[in-house]
Amino acid sequence: MMFACHDIFFWLVQLGHVISVQTGSPMRWLQSSCCCHFSIKKGAAALGIGTESVICIKADERGKMIPSDLERRIIEAKQKGYVPFFVSATAGTTVYGAFDPLIAIADICKKHDIWMHVDGAWGGSLLMSRKHRWKLNGVERANSMTWNPHKMMAVPLQCSALLVREEGLMQSCNQMQACYLFQQDKHYDLSYDTGDKALQCGRHVDIFKLWLMWRAKGTIGFEAQIDKCLELSEYLYNKIKDREGYSMVFDGKPQHTNVCFWYLPPGVRYLEDKVEKMKRLHKVAPVIKARMMEYGTTMVSYQPQGDKVNFFRMVISNPAATFEDIDFLIEEIERLGQDL
Repeated sequence: MMFACHDIFFWLVQLGHVISVQTGSPMRWLQSSCCCHFSIKKGAAALGIGTESVICIKADERGKMIPSDLERRIIEAKQKGYVPFFVSATAGTTVYGAFDPLIAIADICKKHDIWMHVDGAWGGSLLMSRKHRWKLNGVERANSMTWNPHKMMAVPLQCSALLVREEGLMQSCNQMQACYLFQQDKHYDLSYDTGDKALQCGRHVDIFKLWLMWRAKGTIGFEAQIDKCLELSEYLYNKIKDREGYSMVFDGKPQHTNVCFWYLPPGVRYLEDKVEKMKRLHKVAPVIKARMMEYGTTMVSYQPQGDKVNFFRMVISNPAATFEDIDFLIEEIERLGQDL
């Protein structure tokens, strides 16, 4: 495995190089969960494969990819003469913080000889935690994985990594062997010339940020701060799951630090007309967030998802947060939304 700067487009370009000589079909299909990051389609568009070549696989009510639907869509694509070559599983989806069933997905990818990629940009850091790393069981079978230490481990922006199982793959995909840069008779170890392994050539040395912080905190230090964030999110969930005026977007404890919920103000809470209730509830989160920003007290993201109207998505990634901060957040939401 190796580290490299990346974004999903960068990775798709490299994979496109790998498979382009292997397929005779005019279309090459990517498979991803309907809850995956938007960069999958964006990368396919930029690469020239086209967004119509991205097949969205069904997810369950918690946002996890359904393996049976993945295999069904792979078989269906093959029957139409297409060549499925890439499955993007997600470890920590953006909205729900869901972890796809990686073992089952790995079995399907092996059966159909398809490259398995894991987008662990958000959830990959849980590998640092002995308590929570089970959520990524099966990731060791992936062909590649993306990981953003800046998202959960407080490494300064930007710090991203692409882990590739096949040794030398990055070099073989990208090398142009420019003789004015990558001379083969240099006096030092040529493996330090990483520019020919990537699209960008010249880049920030992102890995140094992670290395330096890892040296300072150690794996135990990272584990402690990750566990703290998960503990805070569980505390928030437990505080509001049965609290009057709050409703969870899905049942059960969140897998990651994403806590998704609606706040129903008194003016909405007791409406019997369901259509009108959803119409008014859709406007609640944007108004409360605007007021949060105007007062400068706190800020929580919101969004709709599928047929669900706007809900709050509280994501905790700062280990300096406290239980008192969570209590304040709950009270502030109620204070700012009581007249809605």
